[in-house]
Amino acid sequence: MAAADELHGDPHVERYLETDGAEGYEWNGTHILILFTKGRKSGTERRHALIYRDWGDNAYLVVASKGGTDQPPAWFLNLESDPDVEVQIKGDRFSARARVATPDEKPEAWARMVEVWPDYDDYQAKTSREIPVVVLERK
Repeated sequence: MAAADELHGDPHVERYLETDGAEGYEWNGTHILILFTKGRKSGTERRHALIYRDWGDNAYLVVASKGGTDQPPAWFLNLESDPDVEVQIKGDRFSARARVATPDEKPEAWARMVEVWPDYDDYQAKTSREIPVVVLERK
């Protein structure tokens, strides 16, 4: 079995969900949540393991970086189409509403995310696309 730091993609999501985050919550010095979106074309549930940070009392930050590519990740396009999502942090699965951080929020939100994943700055430097920080507000 792969060490938690070696988990990626679907295997990461599966181990996280099977173990309520006992495997996969801690990953490469960061913390991971699972974001559930609906496919904007298919309507099928999609699941994504994402680095996150707390944002206030009932919200969480994730970054739609896709490694600095010029196209946003599919999950971001899905939540643009339907911002009502579900989030799982360890064994706690809950409904949330996704929105892009406001221009006033973004500098602080970006800095908080870069603290735990410095590569976000490198990703932004690789693309002319402004990489959004997404706020997931617990309902």
